[in-house]
Amino acid sequence: MAEVSAKSFIPESFPGSTSDIAGQIGLLWELIKAPLIVPLLRISVYICLAMSIMVFIERLYMGVVIILVKLFMKKPEKRYKWEPMRDDLEIGNAAFPLVLVQIPMFNEKEVYKISIGAACNLSWPADRLIIQVLDDSTDFVIKDMVEKECIRWASKGINIRYQIRETRGGYKAGALKEGLKRDYVKDCEYVVIFDADFRPEPDFLQRAVPFLVHNPNIALVQARWRFVNSDECLLTRMQEMSLDYHFTVEQEVGSSTHAFFGFNGTGGIWRIAAINEAGGWKDRTTVEDMDLAVRAGLKGWKFLYLGDLQVKSELPSTFKAFRYQQHRWSCGPANLFRKMVMEIAKNKKVSLWEKFYVIYSFFFVRKIIAHMFTFFFYCVVLPLTILVPEVNVPKWGAIYIPCIITTLNSVGTPRSFHLLFYWILFENVMSFHRTKATIIGLLEAKRANEWVVTEKLGDGLKNKSDNKPAPKKFRFKLGDRILIHELGFAAFLFICGCYDFLYGKNNYFIYLFLQVITFTIAGFGYVGTIVLS
Repeated sequence: MAEVSAKSFIPESFPGSTSDIAGQIGLLWELIKAPLIVPLLRISVYICLAMSIMVFIERLYMGVVIILVKLFMKKPEKRYKWEPMRDDLEIGNAAFPLVLVQIPMFNEKEVYKISIGAACNLSWPADRLIIQVLDDSTDFVIKDMVEKECIRWASKGINIRYQIRETRGGYKAGALKEGLKRDYVKDCEYVVIFDADFRPEPDFLQRAVPFLVHNPNIALVQARWRFVNSDECLLTRMQEMSLDYHFTVEQEVGSSTHAFFGFNGTGGIWRIAAINEAGGWKDRTTVEDMDLAVRAGLKGWKFLYLGDLQVKSELPSTFKAFRYQQHRWSCGPANLFRKMVMEIAKNKKVSLWEKFYVIYSFFFVRKIIAHMFTFFFYCVVLPLTILVPEVNVPKWGAIYIPCIITTLNSVGTPRSFHLLFYWILFENVMSFHRTKATIIGLLEAKRANEWVVTEKLGDGLKNKSDNKPAPKKFRFKLGDRILIHELGFAAFLFICGCYDFLYGKNNYFIYLFLQVITFTIAGFGYVGTIVLS
């Protein structure tokens, strides 16, 4: 047989016929498939299967631990010393520690009254409570509104301070750090942080502070978030499912086994001495809360999560706001991992097991591998194996392990179990954004320190819908509604689905066509609340 070279497949000029061009492409594909595509794709499958096993073991471990915690572990009030705060007959309110409440804000027109009002209604002696509104707003109208609200509460005898800065340097971390430098804060022992959309119950401090007062090794008490708008749309229901798992399982497991977890940035109360010992707030990443928690943990401080202490908050209900939030939440941890991994490994104040937990479980598997595995396996590698039948994905990797992982993820929100399948499809769409953000954080690329404040609609949208609607012109930016990447993946998966329907044997086309629909819906921006201008 005559020797065949690559040049024999590539003509000097392509004929005009479409069939000839298709034939040339087909020959090129066959030429490179066996020596290049098949080995690369097979290696990719092995890597994805390894990542799936890592995620599966992590989820299974947390599932077993949370069952044991619920069945056998005592409640926090029994595990730690806890006594209710009471007035002392001799010293009166001085028996209560001085607590600082910080409320960082940035153009929070829709929700500023909610958080300020909730903080001012906390059940705590007025002379032992300082409320600090840290307003970084760039809109002078909103600034004026927030300041007037603070003045209104101050006239009622509340010790509330309105603070502004010259610049937004350091964003939220910079505002919190600046707030702790004020002279009137120097006698405060504890600081509780509430974002502008958070509304604590009046007994929040009464329930949380005793853990810090009677247990000097505890640096942080974290409350659970509850969502006032979880039923607003399907997007908020999907977020509730993910965040409920985070609080119900991840935070509980970390608190119960290692007394360590990531601070959620709000709805928690810190011992100021622990903040100072850990080096204070730093703005080197977009997850200043996690940064502080890791540094405090390396100093030997312990954290406590209280699942029954709940704070109401708001979920982002527009797809644009949610995408920006997820970028920050995915990019920041990866960037922090890059900057702290060696510091964690060399630390001598915590045990080897705790260092392994923080590096491998907390950071590597949950913050990096989980995002990449979901995207690359379900949206890239698995569809490509349909076009390259020489590469097989075992059923345990394609079906059984993912089903178990998904079932374990659903325990946080039993009421949304019927939405589980759509949650999977939506999480696959979002895995693209999370993976991209994770890679940006690991490489410290251009958007690594991008900080976009999550837009909150508060009750504004509801109030507007209650009134008689005025005629409005629908207006949107093309980039806000038409998402090219999502539509591109929809087209790619559609091609793979059609090929599997015609020639495949595994019936993956059922999943692929459903995923195509989800990518398309996201690509045209029909996810979440659509706000008219």
